[in-house]
Amino acid sequence: MDPNQPVKPFVEDADKRPRTGGVIFALVAIALILAIGFFYLTEHRRNDRRADAVTGAAQSVDDAARVMEEAARNAADRLRK
Repeated sequence: MDPNQPVKPFVEDADKRPRTGGVIFALVAIALILAIGFFYLTEHRRNDRRADAVTGAAQSVDDAARVMEEAARNAADRLRK
């Protein structure tokens, strides 16, 4: 390398690189369409109030059973002492 020769900027390889802007745009557009479709398809599940009511009732029964279990255990422990 000749020290008196001017240094070329590293720009010529930039012109040889493939243009990926279109591919990236297409991938982002596809991801956006899939996300919108997913939220559209799952929207009806949020509006199902009957299922929420049944789930809530089952949870209440489960909570009551746990309270009764704990009360029975405490009563049995008191009788043992």
